[in-house]
Amino acid sequence: MDGLVSVDGEVSAAVRAADGEAFGGLAERYRPELRVYCYRMLGSYDEAEDLVQEALLRAWRYRGSFQGRSTFRAWLYRIATNVCLDFLDRHPRQPRPGGTGRPTEVPWLQPYPDRLPEPVAAREAEPEAVAVARETIELAFVVAIQHLPPRQRAVLILRDVLGWSAAETATLLETSVAAVKSALQRARPVLREHLPERRAVQATAAPLAERERELLRRFMAAHERADMAAFADLLSEDVRLSMPPLPYSFAGRAAVVAFVEDALGSGSPLHRGQWRGVPVVANRQPAMAGYIRLPGEPAYEPQVLDVLRVEGTRITEIVAFEPGVFGAFGLPAILL
Repeated sequence: MDGLVSVDGEVSAAVRAADGEAFGGLAERYRPELRVYCYRMLGSYDEAEDLVQEALLRAWRYRGSFQGRSTFRAWLYRIATNVCLDFLDRHPRQPRPGGTGRPTEVPWLQPYPDRLPEPVAAREAEPEAVAVARETIELAFVVAIQHLPPRQRAVLILRDVLGWSAAETATLLETSVAAVKSALQRARPVLREHLPERRAVQATAAPLAERERELLRRFMAAHERADMAAFADLLSEDVRLSMPPLPYSFAGRAAVVAFVEDALGSGSPLHRGQWRGVPVVANRQPAMAGYIRLPGEPAYEPQVLDVLRVEGTRITEIVAFEPGVFGAFGLPAILL
């Protein structure tokens, strides 16, 4: 608590002195966790980056409204929440029906690069911060929460992910405790409906498990050899493949293997290309940045970022992203 008091006192002093550099330095401490918060709200890494920047600029512009009645962190979360809600009000959007007829496709979905981790603070060190469970940053959770109306989304993240009390959440959203409880009661069943049935629960931010690293190695090797049999052996029977923002999805091992085989088959311009995979971690899940070198070309060019969901010894979902996301992961533009 002493650390919180110190930060808030420094903020008040920076506000009184109109010291932009000091205020910005204090606000920057919270950028990483605000980025993850906005990412959960929006499902898009690029939009989260933009809106966190807008929130911090808004915080400086309206710095005089910080009176110390709440913590500086809570005040920043209020501003970030309002920025997100304003954005979603201006750009309303709904998940579209997937291949099964259920609204499981989120065209604006982007992966979150784990080279930008969310800081974890113990409750003893910072009472308002909690260690974030792995499953609340996984793509399955981010997709599922997009089905909620924006204010319900904010309530669920603040209450169930960040561990804020109903009173704290009500203050932030400028509503009543009863309204917060009601919103949470409505949000939880919707979230459960859209989460995978066998979703792995791992309340940890630890590195990938060895089984995940091994499956990722085999996944990359199968791509580099264009070995369809080895690729098929990695997949669960009910595996799913989606490719946001493209409106394509495939369900079941046979359908996924057929699609990949066709994409790499003799009729495809990729057929004679050589693949190289770079292992990365996205949303605390194993992922491969796939590069391809076509005949006559000197370098491997970015092609796809595959994020894998692993259950047991099989891959149960592949979300394939376009190479425009490579920059956020610090990946090279080409491989020689």
